[in-house]
Amino acid sequence: MTVEVKVPQLPESVADATLVTWHKQPGDAVRRDENLADLETDKVVLEVPCPVDGVMGTVHVAAGATVIAGSLLAEVEEGAAAAAPAPVAAATNAGQKPADDKPETAGKPSPAAKRLLEENQLAAAEVPGSGKDGRITKGDVSRHLSGRASAVDAGQGSVEPAASRTPRRVPMTRLRARIAERLVEAQSTQALLTTFNEVDMLALSELRARYKDAFEKRHGARLGFLSFFVKACIEGLKHFPVINAAVDGNDIVYHDFYDIGVAVSTDRGLVVPILRDADRLGFAEIEKSVGDFAGRARSGSLTLEELTGGTFSITNGGVFGSLLSTPIANAPQSAILGMHKIQERPVVVDGQVVVRPMMYVALTYDHRIIDGREAVQFLVAVKNALEDPARLLLEV
Repeated sequence: MTVEVKVPQLPESVADATLVTWHKQPGDAVRRDENLADLETDKVVLEVPCPVDGVMGTVHVAAGATVIAGSLLAEVEEGAAAAAPAPVAAATNAGQKPADDKPETAGKPSPAAKRLLEENQLAAAEVPGSGKDGRITKGDVSRHLSGRASAVDAGQGSVEPAASRTPRRVPMTRLRARIAERLVEAQSTQALLTTFNEVDMLALSELRARYKDAFEKRHGARLGFLSFFVKACIEGLKHFPVINAAVDGNDIVYHDFYDIGVAVSTDRGLVVPILRDADRLGFAEIEKSVGDFAGRARSGSLTLEELTGGTFSITNGGVFGSLLSTPIANAPQSAILGMHKIQERPVVVDGQVVVRPMMYVALTYDHRIIDGREAVQFLVAVKNALEDPARLLLEV
């Protein structure tokens, strides 16, 4: 019996999606609930599960096409055994090729690897795959590029002809286009201003070094600095609630809860999953949640609900080596805290010049509702809590 495979219900407020890649081709054996294809929306990547056990039949939509909820993607022959590839629909399947006798994933790049291949003008056939059934991973492409560079450095000459001077045009992913849209919107609708301070990280670094092994053994999570920053920001937001507020027309909407967004960088772009009711979470719960968010963000498996809402955000450019930056607020939120690289610098403490691990912190805020006094005092409160971590336990 032929079973239709349709676009699943899309998240609320999402009108359509782009079919990024097919994981199965006509003639491949498929299992119930196996992922057949990836659909990219403005925020998340959705999987298309197989409805039955059987064999992949006709594919009706080519990779790169825009689809809507309920539209027909492909057909599956229920209960059939894998045999010769089924035909590909000629009118709507431009670019789809029948499977050959090799494993379906052999020589096929993952979405991240495909983009890296395109950016470096490489053919998939040039890169050996180390993934399952020979699938090409992003790491395979990176190693190939490193090897090519090493060959040139070693005096073996150019491996390829000189690069073309013709500019390459690569379409933005839906996520990148949405990020661009939101950033421009934020800067055009908010009166954004940034204030800076610096934090002496010595006490926090010593505390972390003293307890990180016991913490990981007890809770099964790595003790980082982010959980301390989340806690410090929450204490600051409690004292300066307008920083946790948002503008809605001529009204200021105050939030008496603390949903903290944590920016995560992925190959597809920046996403900001939300720690709901972060004030009720312990340090271990925050660290576990952030680690889980990071892993699922990079695999594209975060849900739209996990990316929606938020009252305040934190972003950490320090992991990439940034010493100072001015982050852009994640509208309609009114403020965002930027963390940066920890760097040893000479500072004056009690009249003496000493070397301390210092971090610049930045608060970008919407000046329409947040005055400079409130922004500066909030940042000082965060600084004081981090420089004396006992404050976070005593809530003083």
